[in-house]
Amino acid sequence: MPVDDLESDGGGFDVDDWRRLTSFTGAAATLDDVQAGRAIFALADSIDPRPLPMELPQPVIWWDDDSAQAAVVVQAEIHDRLEEEAMEVLGIILPDGGSAVALLEDVDLVDDSDPTWRELVERAVDDA
Repeated sequence: MPVDDLESDGGGFDVDDWRRLTSFTGAAATLDDVQAGRAIFALADSIDPRPLPMELPQPVIWWDDDSAQAAVVVQAEIHDRLEEEAMEVLGIILPDGGSAVALLEDVDLVDDSDPTWRELVERAVDDA
């Protein structure tokens, strides 16, 4: 299911249906991919953008502003930069259907049995 199509069912997920989220894999996303709803992000100023080897979709706990949020990674890329360390960038979907861009270093990879991830998802779904 393209990212745009998620909006037709509310766009979010819960602890039981996160696997239905469609991932963007096989290439670095372009602006056309984002505009068509196939990808969360496209980065222009990088060298040799490529997919980050990662099984997708992937549950994560995203640490944003010192708080934890449950999310599912649906896009993962590596972007090299001149004279700087490569960026490992993730496109994530939140339980409420929102999307965000995060760095791999700002997430904890978990599985769907992780009690903290499950609690964060359930709390987000209840708040929505």
